Amino acid sequence: MTPTQHTDHQAALAILNATGVPVLEAAILAKEALAANRDSIRRARRCLAAGAEALRQQERTVSFEQAVAAALEARKDRRTRTVYDFRYFTRRFMKRCAGLARRRVRSITPQECAEYIETAFDTPRQRQKARLILSGVFSTAMKRGWCDANPVSKVEAPRVVEKQVPILSPQEIQALRQAAATYRGGSSAAAVGMMLYAGIRPHEVARLSWAQVDLRERAIYILPRHSKTGGARRVTIHKPLLRILRAHKRADGERICPANWLHHWRELRRAAGWDSPAHRWPQDALRHTFASYHLSHFRSYAELQLEIGHRDATLLRTRYVDQRGVRNAQRFWGQSERSEDIVAA
Repeated sequence: MTPTQHTDHQAALAILNATGVPVLEAAILAKEALAANRDSIRRARRCLAAGAEALRQQERTVSFEQAVAAALEARKDRRTRTVYDFRYFTRRFMKRCAGLARRRVRSITPQECAEYIETAFDTPRQRQKARLILSGVFSTAMKRGWCDANPVSKVEAPRVVEKQVPILSPQEIQALRQAAATYRGGSSAAAVGMMLYAGIRPHEVARLSWAQVDLRERAIYILPRHSKTGGARRVTIHKPLLRILRAHKRADGERICPANWLHHWRELRRAAGWDSPAHRWPQDALRHTFASYHLSHFRSYAELQLEIGHRDATLLRTRYVDQRGVRNAQRFWGQSERSEDIVAA
């Protein structure tokens, strides 16, 4: 060994000793780096620098639970129902999927996302919505630099087969209206009337006040922040609904629905004979009843689409309208304020 080599050797040992890395391990690492880069010092240095940056990126992440909290914070100004759904679905993910809350979002794979969706939710419609909400969590994580890609984008959306929802019979409509008229002094009668004769959703009704009801113009105005889809619409007040609203009109500043509306809506249905094990309430029954009677009487998909707030008529044709259950649509729209008329229908 020449004096120069000896000096270089001592200098190398001093450098390595200062790092605390065993000399033999450092030599092996250097050999592997040079072998992988065709004995090029410059290329090996670039490779080490790139690897170090990749490792830093991998370490710059948070747990799924923290990502959910950030996603909820980013959505705090959304509609109340949107925030509620986001919180409900993400909590169910963490409750039913063992260890998910602590998983680092950068390490979660598309395959795992698919398994989480299938484990946490039971029906295709639930899984479809769960996929959208899970994707929202990862979208927020991407914006914060906690992951580089959204793994949910590679998860196939569950296929939902639309089924027609049965509409209420004239006798069931009568029972529901009678229950609404007597339950807690008729405080829910206007809300039930709007769902039955205007097709307004229960959660939309809950956001309405009497200031959005114009009896002179015979119109109800659904504001963008109150609608499910975020779009405004004008809903026509037809004759039977007009009579109900006139009978139960209150001051403009008051809400259409009583406080704790969803609880009262369930209790009112029970009073009308629904929600027993043998007589379950069909989801969106009043909205579908409205759509079926509207099309049967007014004969216009385009008009119904505007009233109900759909972007097109596809869902109306495949799921909403059930003409088989319609009984005397003209009487439904003109004389249904009398219980004997409903029975006769």
